[in-house]
Amino acid sequence: MQSEAKGDRQRPTAGEDRGVLLVLTGAGKGKSSSAFGMVARALGHGRRAGVMRFLEEAGADGAARFLRGQPGVDWRVAGEGAAGEPGDGQDRAEAARQAWAVARAWLSETGPELVVLDELNIALRYEYLALEEVLEDLARRPAWQHVVVTGRYAQQPLMEAADTVSEIKAVRHAHDAGVPAQPGLDR
Repeated sequence: MQSEAKGDRQRPTAGEDRGVLLVLTGAGKGKSSSAFGMVARALGHGRRAGVMRFLEEAGADGAARFLRGQPGVDWRVAGEGAAGEPGDGQDRAEAARQAWAVARAWLSETGPELVVLDELNIALRYEYLALEEVLEDLARRPAWQHVVVTGRYAQQPLMEAADTVSEIKAVRHAHDAGVPAQPGLDR
């Protein structure tokens, strides 16, 4: 406890109030769940949120069912099937490009205060989108806007551009012991 308290005293005082770019990556569970928790917090403060889910199943989990129906949330899904599953690369690339056009519109003065780009790292990994274009669009966003990017395999240039990077590490998962995904917990 002492080292934590000492570390807290040594931190500089935050003085710049601005939007931040967060990257949540790694092989562990909880990247999207963390981002959706941020959406709930934004709504609790009366802010608007845009959520773009790249390469995910539409409405497959409880967070999607709940949050997509909330006032103040623009919830979109690009492509079909879970991220990383085999599929037609051209169809997925086109879906990602269409999704990015929506996301780009959100990254503007009229956009929501919080933008979640769920599994964008996967779309970048498979080169469905150009990393340079994404980085340029993120850099041009309004200074007050927060953006959260999730997904395994975050690329180094994106992590370098981010204000906060968290790597979620897998230690153990119930699925490995034969426990299926649980409603309300995993999906």
